[in-house]
Amino acid sequence: MNTGDSEQQLGCQSIALTPAGHLKKQFHFHGSPSAITGNPKPEDYKWVLLASQMEPTFARNVFPCFDEPALKATFNITVIHHPNYVALSNMPKLGQSEKEDVNGSKWTVTTFYTTPRMSTYLASFAICDYDHVSRTERGKEIRIWARKDAIANGNADFALNITGPIFSFLEDLLNISYPLPKTDIIALPVFDNRAMENWGLMVFDESLLLLQPDDQLTEKKMVISYLVSHEIGHQWFGNLVTMSWWNNIWLNEGFASYFEFGVIHYLYPKLPRNEIFFSNILHDVLKKDHALVSRAVSTKLENFTETNEINELFDLFTYNKGASMARMLASFLNETIFISALKSYLETFAYSNAEQDDLWRHFQMAIDDQSEIVLPATVKTIMDSWTHQSGFPVITLNISTGVMKQEPFYLGKVKNQTLLAHNDTWIIPILWIKNGTTQSLIWLDKSSKVFPEMQVSDSDHDWVILNLNMTGYYRVNYDKLGWKKLNQQLEKDPKAIPAIHRLQLIDDAFSLSKNNYIEIETALDLTKYLAEEDEIIVWHAVLVNLVTRDLVYDVNNYDIYPLLKKYLLKRLSSIWNIYSTIIRENVAALQDDYLVLISLEKLFEAACLLGLEDCLQLSRELFKNWTNHPENEIPYPIRTVILCYGIALGSNKEWDFLLNIYMNNTNEEERIQFAYAMSCSKEPWILHRYMEYAVTMSPSIFNERNIIEDVAESEVGRYIAKDFLVNNWQAVWTTIIGDSDVYNRENRNYRFTDCGAAAVFQCHVGGTPEAYNSSQITDNEERKSENQKPKCQDSCMAMEKHIILCPLPLHIRM
Repeated sequence: MNTGDSEQQLGCQSIALTPAGHLKKQFHFHGSPSAITGNPKPEDYKWVLLASQMEPTFARNVFPCFDEPALKATFNITVIHHPNYVALSNMPKLGQSEKEDVNGSKWTVTTFYTTPRMSTYLASFAICDYDHVSRTERGKEIRIWARKDAIANGNADFALNITGPIFSFLEDLLNISYPLPKTDIIALPVFDNRAMENWGLMVFDESLLLLQPDDQLTEKKMVISYLVSHEIGHQWFGNLVTMSWWNNIWLNEGFASYFEFGVIHYLYPKLPRNEIFFSNILHDVLKKDHALVSRAVSTKLENFTETNEINELFDLFTYNKGASMARMLASFLNETIFISALKSYLETFAYSNAEQDDLWRHFQMAIDDQSEIVLPATVKTIMDSWTHQSGFPVITLNISTGVMKQEPFYLGKVKNQTLLAHNDTWIIPILWIKNGTTQSLIWLDKSSKVFPEMQVSDSDHDWVILNLNMTGYYRVNYDKLGWKKLNQQLEKDPKAIPAIHRLQLIDDAFSLSKNNYIEIETALDLTKYLAEEDEIIVWHAVLVNLVTRDLVYDVNNYDIYPLLKKYLLKRLSSIWNIYSTIIRENVAALQDDYLVLISLEKLFEAACLLGLEDCLQLSRELFKNWTNHPENEIPYPIRTVILCYGIALGSNKEWDFLLNIYMNNTNEEERIQFAYAMSCSKEPWILHRYMEYAVTMSPSIFNERNIIEDVAESEVGRYIAKDFLVNNWQAVWTTIIGDSDVYNRENRNYRFTDCGAAAVFQCHVGGTPEAYNSSQITDNEERKSENQKPKCQDSCMAMEKHIILCPLPLHIRM
């Protein structure tokens, strides 16, 4: 990079540079690189792996630069490294030479071709002793680098075989060629960022790139496919055209996430596209987003005061909501206009930077060049109403009058309570179906509007569903008659309503009831037809909302649980018989069914939790078969459930067997499953001994999970854990809470922060153990129970006779 005569500020240092000058920069490494000298044997030293990660603002720590995404430059990179190692960078190798240091040691100097103009955060290099596999796609080499044993075992072959076709698919779709002459992908043993799209040298955590031989019956193929698709999508959205600054990072991440699903549909055309998008993208962000979230997709530049605030932008709203914005935009345009506008945008700003308004302008140009699509406002006006404000709307349709209104979605809406209102409404595209037939697009661009065409007659055959294929980023509510007609149709002929809309109805209804927009009976009425439901993804939505451990174990629900159990088991048998038979007879048949693989665990967990005898028996069979013949592995999708119930239904013999397996296993994922399963015992003395092991063994061998929290999750374990904490508080504090590894691991579903077990105690009892003796704890529990009795709402359940449940009190889980 030619810096010329300039002065740049790096941290607190001011460094003067001249064109011929040299700068020594000190690196900070993640890990412990070791110098290699002489001719040692391989077993005499540690192998070294170095890889850079510049995004978002770390290039300034590696070399002097104007480290802003809009200040693009070309890079001439040279790496001096040990001859036994390979150096990689964004561009192909230009040449190599030998260099001798003052000690007489010989080093290899690898020089790379000049990069295209690109942002500093995309500069990349790696030094490794890896091997690689390669293929050529349209004349350009693709190489995947990984540990030599992984390459020899063929673990990188799957990723290699999909990478070329993904590049070709996106080149053809966008009609813009990938501009670099090669692509390297390197798999790191550990990479906290999961993956990084560096131009020409992408970086992955090896667990998300390499496919093991026993991964066939997992969702691993799809995970790799999604992640590789995402990073390749960045070669256009982010690398070729980059957002002007990080406040619009969604222009990179949102579109890369959106195009994942086009690629997946190309690679796996049999997978249901809309259900996949819902499961992977829409479901999670709709659960987190609401009107009072202070986070819009596109944020104002003046909101940022510190550099570290940039890291907070790499969140669910940037990725998932950003992808949902792109999908909604594509839904009210046609494919031709959508791709044409993006092509124009990418060509115009190639090797440069763009603002959100630049994108809208190119969509507007595409709209203005045709007459088929007519919008109620400019693209900018429509899309700004979504990207510049937080939350999303709830649309309510009265099917008798055709009146449709919109309002912001709030968590826990309370009647007659004044809520913080948005200044603006959304301009909402509404695709809809009536009696199974797709209708013309309409727009709700006011707080309320009348649509006579949406009025429904008294006929039992008339019904309406808004938000076709769930392409709009909103939830849908209906008046009582609208919900009633949908329920009648489900009971009469559920297949007349497409699976994506059966899923939508369940998801919207339970979310709306939980947050007080409709009564819980309305949501439960939609479940009466479930004996006829054979789509496991729909069942998954039902079970996630209805069957939880809190519901089964909480004392406040003891009267209702038997009714819920009877109600669900009556409807569950059909879907259970389908998949239990497959598990017993031909589990390999599931290996390419992604929706089944991600839904099956919840089906088995719910069936066993509800006491379905065949589920319990199958758990015994699979667990026993595995313990007697370890080569007969428990099917991966249900392994956690089977291990848990194998321990719960067994004795200390099974528990000791699993402990021994755990102690001699080095696979972290399996150790996590084993450690959790051991907390499923129903024997108090076993659970107490388990927690003693966790506290007294030094160093702790149970460093993958929070053992006390796992124990406290069950009906029996919560009381054992409470007593254990009271009696062993000092040891817990010293041994477990001091081990920040257990509590601060990233990308895990731990609920504890540094307070660790103190959080368990405080949530379950209140205060800290030091402040209580056993009598005070009893008193406190009574007072807390009295003070925290919630009103009948939220997770209330109603059976066929409309029996109402009170919701669950605060449990140990945070």
